[in-house]
Order: sequence, then structure tokens, then C-alpha cells
Amino acid sequence: MIFSRGGIRRTVFACTLICAVVSPAIAAQRAPVEAIGISARPITEFRVGRDQKQFGPLEFVGGLEMTSPSRDFGALSALRFLKPGSDFIGVADTGFWFFGTITHDADKRPSGVSNFRMQQMVDASGQPIDEKWEVDAEGLAVKDGIATVGFEREQRVVQFKIEPDNMKAPFKTLDYLVPARELRQNRGFETVTHANPYGQHQGGLVVVSEKSLDKAGNIYAAIIEGPKKGVFTVKRKGDFDITDGAFLPDGDLLLLERSFSMARGVKMRLRRIYGESVERDAVADGPVLLEADMGYQIDNMEGLDVWTRADGALMVSLVSDDNHSILQRNLYLEFILHQD
Repeated sequence: MIFSRGGIRRTVFACTLICAVVSPAIAAQRAPVEAIGISARPITEFRVGRDQKQFGPLEFVGGLEMTSPSRDFGALSALRFLKPGSDFIGVADTGFWFFGTITHDADKRPSGVSNFRMQQMVDASGQPIDEKWEVDAEGLAVKDGIATVGFEREQRVVQFKIEPDNMKAPFKTLDYLVPARELRQNRGFETVTHANPYGQHQGGLVVVSEKSLDKAGNIYAAIIEGPKKGVFTVKRKGDFDITDGAFLPDGDLLLLERSFSMARGVKMRLRRIYGESVERDAVADGPVLLEADMGYQIDNMEGLDVWTRADGALMVSLVSDDNHSILQRNLYLEFILHQD
């Protein structure tokens, strides 16, 4: 069901953005892997009511509106593909891992979600963690069988071994370099991503906060691995906050951004940050590629990944966080990013 975009939806949206709901499912002992059925309604138009495919350098391919009878489903904060455009891993900010597969039709449009399952995050003894402030997972990077997760509230960046049928406690905590006093409550690391392996940071981890600002009003970030480690900032433009990001093959950083107000509702933006500006002590910046408001098929867009399709197309996938609100939606969107 698509709800109207009136004042009541915006009011509830404001509350749920600030006070995300804790999942009601509480595991008694070890966290089980829960198989979850997903119903996916295809989205064929990105701009509501218009058969428009091209939006600047981005070409809309298709999308899905996802629903499920499971009370745990939702609050999807980050998604990364384990196989390009197919098998994925993700984190929900209610303290869950999720796994599944995006399916496509003969025209390469997303058609459904299969083999979806969730598992509650656990502590060192293998017991599920029920306190949301301990497991407010927001950012995710994947490399060589390791998932690196950024958590808000209890600010940290930690690493897990990827075992889809039995995710365990983290085995390593990383130094995120940004002084802890500079990280704002509930405005921590929403972006955790690996740099281009052949670029200046040699595949090292880069983290970007949502809205932890320095004295100049720019957003704290850091290169926390590689030969050029150090803190930098991202130029903040307007009232947009950063919700995820991923490096492009040419070394630029693609950022997903979100804005919200009671008057106009939610907006999303994609910004391409010049790779050469991602440097210690620098202020990184770059052009806006796409901006969309509630006249488009968007919601609380929080997750992004970049991948290459079998035919060579450079793909951008986005996912939304419904905050477990009946007035918000879980969306999956796909675009081709044209480079010329």
C-alpha cells in the first residue's frame, strides 16, 4: 500500500526518524536464523506519474516495494552485495543482520527478493543483544569475508566474520581516528566503505559520519586504513545529512544524503565526491548528481551500494529504512550511472 504524503505521514515520519522502534522479537537463547517471506511490488516509474528514465547521469532501471508479515522485517540501514546485483548482506538499526538475493527479469529489472533471512546480533557469549543503543548498526563494508560495521549511540567500528548461518560477535575493534568527543549522539558513522584497491588509499576503510560537524560546519570523516590515514571532512551543502556511500571504480566517492522537514517531507540526494579531495586534513566536495523529493518513489533512503552488471553497466542500488512505521516503506531502487 502507498500512503498519502499529507501532514499526518510527515508528522509520524519525523517521530520515527528521531525515535526508531526497537524490534519486538526477543530471542530466548542463541539468536536463530529466521527465514522471512518477502512480497515485492515492482516500481516501474521513479518520478511518480511520469514515464521518465533519465535523471542527469542516472538512468532508472526499476525498483521494489518490499513488505513482510514478519515483525522483525524493516529498519534496513545498509546493504552490500556479496555477488554483484544478486546475493547481499545488510544490517538493520534494530540490531539484526539480513541476507538474501535480488532477482531480475529478462529485461534486467529487479523482480523480487528470495531466500531472505534475519539474525539478531549477539554478544561474546552468543546471546542476542536486546538493547538498541548497543546495536544501532548504520554503516557496512564488505571485503574478503569480513563485514565492517559502524554503530551509532555506542560509537564504534568493528569487524565480523561473514557466516550467513551463524553470525557471531565481532572479533576486532578499529580505531576510527575522529576524536570521540566530536561524534554527536545518533549522528555517527553512517558510511563505512573500502576505497578503490588501486587508488591512493589502496582499498583502505573510509568512514563518514551522518552529521558530526566541525567548527566550520563540515562533516567529520576519516581514512582509517592504508598509507594515508587521517581525519578529513566533507563539505555540508544545505540541510542534507549523509546516510551511506561507496567508492566508484575511478576513485570518486558516491554519497547518499537525506533531508527532512515537517513542511516538505523527506528528500534524497546523490553526490559525487572527487576522489582526490578524500585526503587527510582536506575538505572533500563534489557535484550533486540527483536530487528527489516526495514526488518521486523515495522514502527514508539509508543504504547504497555500487556494482558492475554482467554487461558492464555501472550500477547504483539504494535501500530505505521504514523505521518500523506503517506510514513508511521498505524500498529497493536500481540505477545505471552513466560515466560520459
